[in-house]
Amino acid sequence: MARPLRFRYAPGRWSRDRLRSEVLQPLDDNLGATMDGPWYRPPSGYDAVRFAMDNGDTALFIWTDGDDGPDGVDGGPGGYWLGNTETPSSLWRTEKYGFSEVPYPVSRWAERELLAQLRMESPWLAPYDHLAWFFLPVFLSKDGRESTRSFFIDHAAGFPNATAEEALQHYEDVLHTGALDEYREEMAGKLGTSEQLDLTRMTAAMGEFNVAKLLVEAGYEITPEIEVTTGHSIDFRADLPDNDGRDAILVEVTRPLPPDRRAANAATTAIRETVKTKTDGQLDAHAGGVVLLVDCSSFPDADWQPIVAEQPEVGHRPAVVFRRRPDGTTTGYRTGRLPLSLDDAIEFIPDNEPAV
Repeated sequence: MARPLRFRYAPGRWSRDRLRSEVLQPLDDNLGATMDGPWYRPPSGYDAVRFAMDNGDTALFIWTDGDDGPDGVDGGPGGYWLGNTETPSSLWRTEKYGFSEVPYPVSRWAERELLAQLRMESPWLAPYDHLAWFFLPVFLSKDGRESTRSFFIDHAAGFPNATAEEALQHYEDVLHTGALDEYREEMAGKLGTSEQLDLTRMTAAMGEFNVAKLLVEAGYEITPEIEVTTGHSIDFRADLPDNDGRDAILVEVTRPLPPDRRAANAATTAIRETVKTKTDGQLDAHAGGVVLLVDCSSFPDADWQPIVAEQPEVGHRPAVVFRRRPDGTTTGYRTGRLPLSLDDAIEFIPDNEPAV
């Protein structure tokens, strides 16, 4: 399985003649390919081309005779390859870099090129600028470009009884906060880049985005993927602004499958079994100090009602069990002494009182 889109940096002097012989020719021999000018003017000091393959793959190459280089490289001249196709052998031994690791003019130009292509191929993404930009590395990845887009347009990003438009607008709002922009490539990569649509994994990944939005709504600053001394990673650290990391709170997320998609025949059993997987692993190893947020946003109304009516213990304290709807409304309940103040983000159901 190929990873999300990344640049390959090829040091040395490049020209159209060299590109024709070392890049275009092998692509044409294997796939059928053409080399044309870019759709957008490259940044000052650079030249660029676009490759189109007969099978629908695309690639970009931008180069300079100047001294710009990616992070950790002394400087040019050099070129950058970015594509969702096979890599020509002339570029096999090149180093890979993320969008944030190459010079900003290179990254910004490539994003303009690819976003234009993405909106042409999937015009339904046009109203959702931030979502399209954020997930660009997987939406145009080699293996995952169809499955990741299908997850949003055909499966409403894991929301039951919701339209694709409602789900897309919800995650546009989630990402528009900018809280995850710095961690874009890591977080976008959680969707995966498999050719096969994996609804379980993709839906679980979106649970982390739901929790990120809840924490931001509650006034916290968030940092994802916090490594702890047990060797595990915890999903988020939540800090109050201007708190300098004092009293930071670790937050782990789990998202149970609804009963109709798992062996458990009851909604309460489904959440207990899912939480047990967490507590038998990283949470027990961490020996406390982690808040668990159980995202039941995949549960339709009929499965959610018995959960909030019974409000079962889930096997870990403190915990919040919640369900978010695409309109941004969130209901839930808590168990244990919660060190997070989430009243501005979640409508907590009073003990054993049915949800409205």
